[in-house]
Amino acid sequence: MNFSKKKKVFIIAEAGVNHNGNLKYALKLVDLASKAGADAIKFQTFKAEDIVTGYAKKAKYQFFNSNRVKNQFQMLKKLELTNRMHNSCIKRCKKKKITFISSAFDVKSLRYLNSLKLKYFKVPSGEITNRPYLEYLGKLNKKIILSTGMSNISEIKKALNILTKCGTKKKNITLMQCTTEYPCPHNQINLNVLKTYKKKFKIKIGFSDHSLGPQASIASVCFGAEIIEKHITISKNLNGPDHKASLSFQEFKYLVDSIRIVEKALGSEIKKATRIEKKNMICVRKSIVAKINIAKGEKFTKNNITFKRPGNGISPMLYKKIIGKKSKFNFFKDDLLKLNYLEKNKIKCY
Repeated sequence: MNFSKKKKVFIIAEAGVNHNGNLKYALKLVDLASKAGADAIKFQTFKAEDIVTGYAKKAKYQFFNSNRVKNQFQMLKKLELTNRMHNSCIKRCKKKKITFISSAFDVKSLRYLNSLKLKYFKVPSGEITNRPYLEYLGKLNKKIILSTGMSNISEIKKALNILTKCGTKKKNITLMQCTTEYPCPHNQINLNVLKTYKKKFKIKIGFSDHSLGPQASIASVCFGAEIIEKHITISKNLNGPDHKASLSFQEFKYLVDSIRIVEKALGSEIKKATRIEKKNMICVRKSIVAKINIAKGEKFTKNNITFKRPGNGISPMLYKKIIGKKSKFNFFKDDLLKLNYLEKNKIKCY
């Protein structure tokens, strides 16, 4: 995928762990993401015992519809995507013509995803300070989507340096603004950071959106986001940590449709009359016309000329060049001033 400005925004439907460990749900999410018009769907790849201790507490948002699960290990163990599920999802993605992506949470999972010959690797926000992880990934020289939740500029700079020094080309990295909270309050999104990333790092930018609703994702397109990631769910009432901050199918489709409209609306940075505007100039702009009857030899004054549509005569911008000159023709009220008279006096229409 070429993420140049001329290409459309790359929209990722974040399935994450919203499959709840159920292959049927995972495949349904692929179908919904494809039907909604997403370019890719992203899952998560991990083994609970490799990424969390048995006593790590859950974050507050992780208690949503999962109060019976006491800690992160118990929660994540139920949300693992098995190798068989990976293969089934990849197969379904190929059928539905949507790109399969997954976030790896440790080096072992990175190695596994690389064996699947994936084109894109998503670095979740929690791994931006995981040096061994970044070093391994950097050596793969893949297209990397790097989330920056919970981080500062110094940490981001170090992560980028590790990835590039290990072999990944900077042009293959997209830096994603992200706020790690589910759902994220709108006043904590901070889309303006995208401008900082673009200016400081000279890098492609994107937005991983954890807020409620589609508004922030749509707005990020105006900041130059080339990749947008947003959670999708079968139902917001399902058990699990991320369903509450996800979009339904109908909401996600609205998001995709809106982004496609906005990216077209952005257009060019050059201000000029567009092709479709030019045909309206005559109807909407004004010309200099006779305010009253004007006799041949009479001088043009502010009292005998005015400005009315259509706009195929002399522009009102030139009225000062007309004032004081004698008319060589008889004009009736509302007549356009004749162009041939003005041309003899070296006055152009526009």
